[in-house]
Amino acid sequence: MTGVRCFVAVELPESMRDEIGQIEEGLRMPGLRLVKPDLCHVTLKFLGDVPSEKIVNIREALHSVRAEPFDVKVCGMGAFPGRSIRVVWLGLEGDFSNLFGQVEDALNPLGFERESRKFSPHVTLGRVSRPSQDMSGHIATRIEKLGNVDLGSFLVDRFFLKKSTLTREGPIYEDLAEFLLRSPG
Repeated sequence: MTGVRCFVAVELPESMRDEIGQIEEGLRMPGLRLVKPDLCHVTLKFLGDVPSEKIVNIREALHSVRAEPFDVKVCGMGAFPGRSIRVVWLGLEGDFSNLFGQVEDALNPLGFERESRKFSPHVTLGRVSRPSQDMSGHIATRIEKLGNVDLGSFLVDRFFLKKSTLTREGPIYEDLAEFLLRSPG
């Protein structure tokens, strides 16, 4: 039984990738692993390593999602968790609650536990290798300079089931399925 590392995500438009690359150049520093701009996305649900034979069931379950397309604005920047920064992110303004809830509802019967925390839509830009107060201070200074970023809006009209293969050079993502959003009913 081979596991497939999977997640459910919304992709950003290609038109935003150059701007994300410019933002990342302003963040670049030792100890901060940046996400390649063409891999930036919004994770709706991380599924982890899933038995390959279960992928068909996941795909079928996600086809039951009935959410309407919605607009999202990509703006602002911040970090998780706070004092000791581990993740630097781009913010999103838009109502992901219906789509997120539908994905949770679809996958829960397959054994995927519901998230215990409120969903906080974001785009991960980088991860800190070894969090420290000193590193957090440097990152916070950069975020303060770059934090008023506004990449504009886009229409979320689809989401994806993606496979993630981890390599020394970074992850490789592959679409396993694409799901179009449409009005319920």
